[in-house]
Order: sequence, then C-alpha cells, then structure tokens
Amino acid sequence: MTFPVVGMVGGGQLARMTHEAGIPLGIRFKLLSDTPQDSAALVAGDVVIGDYRDLDTLRDFARGCDVVTFDHEHVPTEHLRALEADGIPVRPGPDALVHAQDKGVMRARLDAMGIPCPRHRIVADPADVVAFAAEDGGFPVILKTVRGGYDGKGVWVVRNAEQAAEPFRAGVPVLAEEKVEFVRELAANVVRSPHGQAVAYPVVESIQVDGVCDTVIAPAPGLSEQTSAGAQELALRIAAELDVVGHLAVELFETRDGRTLVNELAMRPHNSGHWTMDGAVTSQFANHVRAVLDLPLGDPRPRAPWTVMCNVLGGDYPDMYSGYLHCMARDPQLKIHMYGKDVKPGRKVGHVNTYGADLADVRERARHAADYLRGTITQ
Repeated sequence: MTFPVVGMVGGGQLARMTHEAGIPLGIRFKLLSDTPQDSAALVAGDVVIGDYRDLDTLRDFARGCDVVTFDHEHVPTEHLRALEADGIPVRPGPDALVHAQDKGVMRARLDAMGIPCPRHRIVADPADVVAFAAEDGGFPVILKTVRGGYDGKGVWVVRNAEQAAEPFRAGVPVLAEEKVEFVRELAANVVRSPHGQAVAYPVVESIQVDGVCDTVIAPAPGLSEQTSAGAQELALRIAAELDVVGHLAVELFETRDGRTLVNELAMRPHNSGHWTMDGAVTSQFANHVRAVLDLPLGDPRPRAPWTVMCNVLGGDYPDMYSGYLHCMARDPQLKIHMYGKDVKPGRKVGHVNTYGADLADVRERARHAADYLRGTITQ
C-alpha cells in the first residue's frame, strides 16, 4: 500500500505539529526548511534545505509530492501558480492564499462580500495618513504593511503625523485602519476540504501581549450563542467563497457595541487553535492533514467544558526541561508541547494546554505552568 507524500513548505513549529498529526495515519511528509535547525527539520525524516522564494528550488522540492501545503503564507503567489501549472496540487491554492498574503487584497475582497471590517484604505504617504485620520475622527490609527507582517511586526499604532513615516520605509504599500475600540479579540477556526466538507471549532478568546498571542480560552467565556454561531458562520462563508482548502483562522474584534469585525485571516494551522491538540476530538493539525488530502474531516467538538492554552515564551532562563519535574508533579493533567527551538527572549518556544470544568482553575494551571517553564516564577 502506498501512502501519500505531503510536501510542507516551511520548517517552523506549525510544520512540526502538522507532521506529528500525520504520523498515526502513516502519512509521509517532505519538508522544505530554511535550515537544518528549524523546529520541524529536527523531527521530519525527509528534509530539503532551501529557499522557498526560489522557483527552481520549489519545483525540485514539489516533485514526488502528492500535495503541497504550508506553515506560513510567504511563498510568492506566482510560484504557487507555477506549481499548479506543473500539475502539483497546492492547498490552499494561490487564489485563496493571496488573501492571507496581502492585507489590501483581503480587505477589498471582504468589502465586496459585505463582511464587517474596521474602516480602512491604502495610503500613499504620511500626508495621506493624516487625511485618513481626519476622515476617521483623528489619531491614533493603525498602519500595516500589506505583506510580510506577523506577530505584531509590520504593524504600527500611529498617534501623530510624525510617527506616520516609519511604515513607508519598507517600500511596500501601506494599509491604514481605524483603531478599533474592542472588548476583546476572538478567533473562529474552520477547516475545509476540496469537495466542500467543512467543520467549525468553538470560537475562542485570544489574549495578546505586546502583539503576540499569550493565552487562548476555549470556548470564549461569556460569548452569546448568537455571536458564537455568527462568527462560525462568517468563517465558514469566507472559507467557501475564497475556496480555502485546509485550516482557516479568522481573527476578530468584539466591539463594545456587540459587533464582530474581521481583523486578520490565516490559511494554515494557527496559534489560536493550539488548544485543539488536547482539548478537541480532532486537532486543527489532524484536520488540516485530512483536508489537504481530501479525507473526511474529524469531529471538532471539545473534550472538556474549558481548555486553556498559554504560550511559553523564551526569557532569561534557558533550561526549561528542569521545570518539567515541578510542572508535571503539580498538574498530572498538564500537556506540554515544546518546539525544539533555542530559547531567546520573547520567542515562542512551546505552549501548554490545560482543561477541566472550572475555568478559573484551568486558567491558573496553564498560567502557572507557562510562567514556571519560562522561569518568571520559581514555586
């Protein structure tokens, strides 16, 4: 029996955890990684080291793959079209993925679909930013480079005309958006297969610290059934209309007047879905593998009333393994997921998942474990 080969472009922790999800199914993975030290390259058996921005490298890598997917959105769109012309299934395809690659394209398409978003427009220079701010009720406004931003990079909170110059130095178009007064950030995660089957996970609350996801609570506490169902339906509609294959994360703002606005799209497994590894019947990674291979999708329902994910960020304490003894003894239900990455301040090096029936207890257990592993607490 011949099992398919999934080509994964990118060697980060998302590729590592997707590879892990394919192991029980006997799925073979081929990895295109920047370096041999990348998170997934340390565990995958078939690793090609090369630059995904080079078309010849990408084509050589794709030969022998039954499907190509990604752990990031940065592969040039025209390269993906070339792979499709070569007969290689690319999932998600370039016509879908461009909406996660280019924020200007995304906003234009969501506008055409009537999807609620923050007020926005492409701006040409700092003077144009001032004009946008005047139209929007004044500073502050948010400026984003349309391509390349991630985890707070490529995003600026601009409070006056003098601060508006910095984003234009990157030499790419800049998107101006209103600074939304939101109650909290939410995420709706869905997975869709080529033949149109789709599943939706519970809507979660995502807590950011310095532009980086810190904590995810599943499901989002206090979210009305109507708002939750509406966010799931919105994400499913976006996935269908953009023809997304694989995992789609729709990041949302919940506003003070009860609306939900689309902030960002990600077409790959997403930090807001890491809780599913231990808290859902079928994880986002397992369902992404199923989707790109056009297998029937798994059950997305939660296993426990509450699951909390906390990212483990690097600090000044590199010996995280020494913390396992305390964390595991204190909480036998704790699930630790480390990425094999060098510990650097502020870098995502792992995450922990806790679950149970008491939300306060589940949150405290996750926070304690993440802080202890990082070394910010010692007892």
